[in-house]
Amino acid sequence: MARIGYHCSHEQYAPSHLLRLARRADQAGFQSAMCSDHFYPWGERQGHSGFAWSWLGAALQATSLSFGVVTVPGGWRYNPAIIAQAAATLAEMYPGRFWIAPGSGELLNEGIVGQRWPVKADRNARLREACDIIRALWAGETVTHRGHVVVEEAYLYDRPKEPPKIVGAALSPETAEWMGQWADGLITVAGTRESMQKTIDAFRRGGGEGKPIFLQAQLSFARTDEEALRGAWEQWRTVKLPSPVLSDLRLPSQFDAIGEAISPADVKEKMRISADVEQHLEWLRGDVEMGFEEINIHCVHVEEQERFIDVFGEQVLPRLGE
Repeated sequence: MARIGYHCSHEQYAPSHLLRLARRADQAGFQSAMCSDHFYPWGERQGHSGFAWSWLGAALQATSLSFGVVTVPGGWRYNPAIIAQAAATLAEMYPGRFWIAPGSGELLNEGIVGQRWPVKADRNARLREACDIIRALWAGETVTHRGHVVVEEAYLYDRPKEPPKIVGAALSPETAEWMGQWADGLITVAGTRESMQKTIDAFRRGGGEGKPIFLQAQLSFARTDEEALRGAWEQWRTVKLPSPVLSDLRLPSQFDAIGEAISPADVKEKMRISADVEQHLEWLRGDVEMGFEEINIHCVHVEEQERFIDVFGEQVLPRLGE
C-alpha cells in the first residue's frame, strides 16, 4: 500500500496558514507530505512564497508526517554545502522523516542571484556535482571541490545516523533515465498512465531498478466540476506549459502573460479535475497499481482546501487499500 501524502504549496498560502493545513492533513489521516522551495510563486494570483527550510522545521515538529522538499542545490541560491547542512539538521532531529528531491531548477527562483542562466546540460552537470558533494558531507568527509560548483574545506559536525534519501525530481523520461544511475529514488508528476510509465521505465532502465518511485499528483476538487475547473485554471494554468518554458521564464508576471493564452479546456487536458470523489479514488487507485511508494496529493483549488483535506481523509484514504 502506498503512503498517501499532502503537498504543501508555499506558492498559494502564507506560511502560518500552510502550517495549519499540514496539521489538519496529519489529523485527517495523510501519512506524508512534501513541499516546494520557491523564491517566487508561479503567478501573481498565487501570491505567496515562504522560505521552505524555516517552515520545514516547524512542520516536522507540529506533525507526525514525513516530509520531502523539491530543491535546487546547484550553486545559485544555495551552495550544496548549505543544503547538506540544512537537510542533515532536519534528519538528525527527525530521523527517518525527511528526504530531498534535487532538481536542475527554474530561472524564476535562481535568477535572483544575477548569474548567467545555463543551458539544461550544464544545469544537470551542476546538479550531479552538487549531489555528490552533499553525499560526501553526510558521510563525514571534508570536501573541497572546484568544478561547476565550488566548495572549499567544508565539513559537517552534526550529521544524522542515516542520511536522507536523495530522490531525483524528473519531468521527462530523459532526465529520469539519467537520474537512475545516481539517485536513491524518483519523483515525478501525475500525467497520463502512458507518460508516467515511460518516465518510470526510463528511470529503471538507467539504473533505478528496485529504487522507490514517488508521485506528486496535482488535482482540483470542489463542490461542482465547474468550480473545480475554475479553481484549477485560476491557480495552476502553468500545468499546460512544457518544461523548457517553465525553466526559462524569470518573473511571475511573465508566467501570467503567457498564461493568458491558456484556456480552462487546456488545463482540463493536463490535470485531474472533478467534484466526484469516486473519480478521484479511481485515479489514485491507478497510481497505486503503477507501484508508486508515496503519492503526495496537491489540490490546487485554494478555496476548497480544508474541505478537500477532510473529504479525502474520510472518503478516499481509508478506501485505497480495498
